Amino acid sequence: MTFQNVSLTHAGEVATLTLTSKKGSMGPTFWPEIPRVLNDLGGARALILRGQDLFSAGLDVRASAPVIAPTLGDPDAFAAVVAEMHAAIDAFAALPIPVIAAVHGWCIGAGLELISACDIRIASADARFSLPEVKLGITADLGGLQRLPHLIGTGRTAHLALTGDPIDAPTAERWGLITELLPTPDALFERANALATGLAALPPRAVEGTKRTLHAHLPHAQSLDLAVRWNAHHMTTDGLAQALK
Repeated sequence: MTFQNVSLTHAGEVATLTLTSKKGSMGPTFWPEIPRVLNDLGGARALILRGQDLFSAGLDVRASAPVIAPTLGDPDAFAAVVAEMHAAIDAFAALPIPVIAAVHGWCIGAGLELISACDIRIASADARFSLPEVKLGITADLGGLQRLPHLIGTGRTAHLALTGDPIDAPTAERWGLITELLPTPDALFERANALATGLAALPPRAVEGTKRTLHAHLPHAQSLDLAVRWNAHHMTTDGLAQALK
């Protein structure tokens, strides 16, 4: 299937989803494509999310304005428009397989909110991250304010969201937004492929259970119960025997 804004390729059990729109921008045609392209993952056991010339310039405000403007002042109509955006981003968190965001160049606004829904974030040294909505008179509303505090803490999220100022890749690594920093985009994509290949080789139910427990953000006791019940349903004697070898 051909898409306007993204492309999907497969290499063994690793799939790569590339944002192919100009500067990885997200206009009205972007959001409905995401659930459709994710339905084409087939037997992939790990997914890499990346851009082309850069990761993403975020929401295409010019293209989106004709859709958004008529809903302003009408909370229900506005929420209906944004719900499609939420569904696209939430779809990455809902996947049963791990998603690696490989970021080079700019990762702005909706792009940052998108990678916050991924499982692992790595970047090259040229990466820059910002949540500039406040400078545009907007409160970020695509999940960044909800997910980022779990990743980098409330204080650092507040710094990003209230100032709207960008941070560079070393700062993002120091804050914990990214967990590996590579010197060049080529090295980044090579590392992303190696990391995804390793994840794809792991027992899929164990990987899925780990991801679901992490993303649930439950209170401690409930999170423990979720993990225990997952193991009760999916742990096997063959798996235990393999682990003991």
